[in-house]
Amino acid sequence: MLFRQGTELMESLSRKKSLRVADSHAVAGRNRWAVILAGGDGTRLQSLTRTIAGDERPKQFCALFGGRTLLDETRNRVATTVAENQTFLLVTKTHERFYKESLASSSDRLLVQPENKGTAPAIIYALTRIAWKAPDAIVAFFPSDHYFGNDEAFMWHVETAFSAAQARRETVILLGISPESPEVEYGWIDEPQSMILGSVSGAISRVRRFWKKPSASLAKELMNRGCLWNSFVMVGRVGAFLKMARRALPELCDYFAAIVPSFETAAEPGQLRELYSWIPPSNFSHDVLAQRPADLAVIRVDEVGWSDLGEPSRVLTTLARFGFSKPMGRVIGPICPISLIVL
Repeated sequence: MLFRQGTELMESLSRKKSLRVADSHAVAGRNRWAVILAGGDGTRLQSLTRTIAGDERPKQFCALFGGRTLLDETRNRVATTVAENQTFLLVTKTHERFYKESLASSSDRLLVQPENKGTAPAIIYALTRIAWKAPDAIVAFFPSDHYFGNDEAFMWHVETAFSAAQARRETVILLGISPESPEVEYGWIDEPQSMILGSVSGAISRVRRFWKKPSASLAKELMNRGCLWNSFVMVGRVGAFLKMARRALPELCDYFAAIVPSFETAAEPGQLRELYSWIPPSNFSHDVLAQRPADLAVIRVDEVGWSDLGEPSRVLTTLARFGFSKPMGRVIGPICPISLIVL
């Protein structure tokens, strides 16, 4: 009798604990937001995408590795950890003919820039919109045009970054890729050895500084020191992002704050057009992250098969590495099946 009562009590406590865990996960999910950055012009790969598609579409709107575009692959990846209705797609009006049909069902989640003025205005616009809708949000930013050979492993690291951002309210968490070569075209993250949040992950550390496109000799030195490639995937509380951005680019933050009353009204597109007509281009990595390393931490990401696909040679290397079909011919059309290309 006592044994049965004890068993029932333990089962009851276990059920209550499970409910509490489920509730905490639900709360965490409500606070999670994502922004997929799909507004770039893809100029470095334009010679290849023009050959494939016969037009000037950026690579995020091409299906380089099968039937889905890189943007669709990114959306599927992000959907494993952030709800679709809390995922914004940041695009550029000048590319509308390439996304209008495929993103028609997501029109309420499109953030449409009138033109591409670089990653800093794009990200600050998205942050200002999210802060307006969900001031306590934890937000993750994802480039739309990168490749991952192991999506599941990569998104496990994103989960770790969400946990770290939950614990460190003032810190933005970067995902740094363990380098495979002394790459001179990638940005590098220089990390110190002191670790933080060891209970969350054994590979989270402070950021010492950034290196943008180092020389060949410096890239070898950075690789030997254990520095990381910058994936430009980052996670943090929306307030932490905005505080960091304001310290680096206060005027740009003020410009976007001034148009908040127009958000989700008929006036918003016009307000954006006016703002974008005169703000200078700016780069979030160079003008914000590189200026504020004290606000950052980095998670080391190993063996996920990452490439930014920034050059035609990287696309072909990725095809060969992950066993995609060898080039056999050339197709011109609305989708870009690179497995059929002859260069």
